[in-house]
Amino acid sequence: MSRLPNRYTQIIERVFLARYEEGAHEVEFERDDIVHVAAELGIRLPKNLGDLVYSFRYRGALPESVRARAPEGREWIIRPAGRSRYRFVAVAMATIAPNEMLAETKVPDATPGVIAMYALNDEQALLAKLRYNRLIDVFTGVTCYSLQSHLRTAVPNLGQVETDEIYIGLDRRGAHYVFPVQAKGGNDRLSVVQIEQDFALCAAKFPSLICRPIGAQFMGDELIALFELERSEAGVVIVSEKHYRLVPPEEVRPEDLDTYRTRPL
Repeated sequence: MSRLPNRYTQIIERVFLARYEEGAHEVEFERDDIVHVAAELGIRLPKNLGDLVYSFRYRGALPESVRARAPEGREWIIRPAGRSRYRFVAVAMATIAPNEMLAETKVPDATPGVIAMYALNDEQALLAKLRYNRLIDVFTGVTCYSLQSHLRTAVPNLGQVETDEIYIGLDRRGAHYVFPVQAKGGNDRLSVVQIEQDFALCAAKFPSLICRPIGAQFMGDELIALFELERSEAGVVIVSEKHYRLVPPEEVRPEDLDTYRTRPL
């Protein structure tokens, strides 16, 4: 995960240690705590206070002094706990990473060249490749349509949440689905917090649809990992993972197709 500014690390460490009690599985704090701690340490605050919390939720690792106080076999994540409130929670799995040993599937690349030329960042490029190559359809076996990109909305008990793209799906029975998609490029990693928020978003905004959260991760060299997630007693777990490599059509060989025909669905 990416390295964050040292001032962020100092602030989040002091916020955590000020509230932590030995053996705790949850540690609550408020946004105002960040302001007070920064004043105590004489540290200049970022213009957007939310960026500090966001950075540790999705971009970088928590300080070692914080990680060391997690119960055995668990990791800390930061969940929203209402307006301007947050909660460190010890969970079994904090991030979702691709399995490097998983087999690849070649897919003829249908991304328009002009789109590939002008994609602004890894995340935008990844979302475009998912859309133009219908990879959500391929992965889920459901006919899917992009409803909205970067949906930001308020969810009860969580506050404001955002998902990278929302797909609506229809299967051969006529059942309707909602697929919230979280996309990550570069060194960023998928967080279980984002998936938890996607479940909450679906429950609040699409209560009559079948919710199936999807994670997407660029692995480099046109290789994309897709995950389907569900909730269990242990928390968020991976139901399915597939790796798709986008290639020119002529690189999909007859022997590749023979292999795919014998693979389990």
